[in-house]
Amino acid sequence: MAMAATTRTALISAGGAVAMLGLAYASVPLYQVFCQVTGFGGATKRAEAATQVVATDVPIDVRFDANVSPSLGWEFEPVQQKVTLNIGERKMAFYQATNLTDEPITGVATFNVTPDTAGEYFVKVQCFCFDEQTLQPGQSVSMPLTYYIDPAILDDADGSRIEEITLSYTFFPARTDTASTSTTNMGSSSGPS
Repeated sequence: MAMAATTRTALISAGGAVAMLGLAYASVPLYQVFCQVTGFGGATKRAEAATQVVATDVPIDVRFDANVSPSLGWEFEPVQQKVTLNIGERKMAFYQATNLTDEPITGVATFNVTPDTAGEYFVKVQCFCFDEQTLQPGQSVSMPLTYYIDPAILDDADGSRIEEITLSYTFFPARTDTASTSTTNMGSSSGPS
């Protein structure tokens, strides 16, 4: 009787530990989905390419920022530092990444939007964030971003006062085996000559 209770307690404890481990692994993707749906913490929303939004005649500035983890060995920068667009107008921007090392390296980008209030209204239609990008030695790629500012920002007491939004990306080394990953070519690329 005591042995059965001990075994049952051990099995329940082991099951709980496995469930917590699974939840820990699932927490990052679930948090990313939560942030994209709610705009929490300056995260942007995602929209389908076919989504149609009526542009306003209210201008807003968008600044583009790029950062790279020192351990990545890449150069990463926006092609254009700042653009002015009308709220609701769909625009495309490009970032340029170059592998400065002599070996293939896989990176992944995270992002944030400031001010945080704007994250809920910054809508990405196409983006390279959270997708692993593998660059061969000396390779450069152009990474596109299609986005718009949701006109609902004008109905938000805090959002309607925003005159400039900054979209910032940071590339980090991905947690994969770069030797077995094929090259991702997001746009035009050039290797070493």
